[in-house]
Amino acid sequence: MADGFYEWQKDGSKKIPHFIHVRSGRPLSFAGIWSSYREPVGTKVATCAILTCAPNELMAPIHNRMPVILPPAARDRWLDPSAADGELRELCGPLPSEEMEAFEVSTLVNSPRNDSPECVRKLTS
Repeated sequence: MADGFYEWQKDGSKKIPHFIHVRSGRPLSFAGIWSSYREPVGTKVATCAILTCAPNELMAPIHNRMPVILPPAARDRWLDPSAADGELRELCGPLPSEEMEAFEVSTLVNSPRNDSPECVRKLTS
C-alpha cells in the first residue's frame, strides 16, 4: 500500500515531478504480479512488478500510463488465487479521475535520499 506515487511530466527537455494520490486520503493498493525461480546454480530469484494501464483524464497530460490502482473492494479478489483471469483483467483499468488529485512537487523527489514531508508538498505558483 502507498499514500500516492510520483510521475514526471515532460516539458521539452525538462521533467516536472507530480505527486498523485486519491482525494479521500485512503492508502492505495497497486495491482502487482510476482514470480520466483531457481537459477542453475541454485540461487532463488524473486521478481515483482506493478501493473500499468492507459492513463485516465487526470493522468493523460502528465504521462502515457499509470499504475493499476485497486479499489478497496477489489483488493481481496486480486489476491485470491482462485480468481478467474478474466475477472482479474476487468480490474486492470484506470481509477476514475474524479477520485484522484495530482499536483506539481519539488525536484527533491528526484533523489531517493530525500525522504521528508517536502517531497509531497504542493508547489504554489
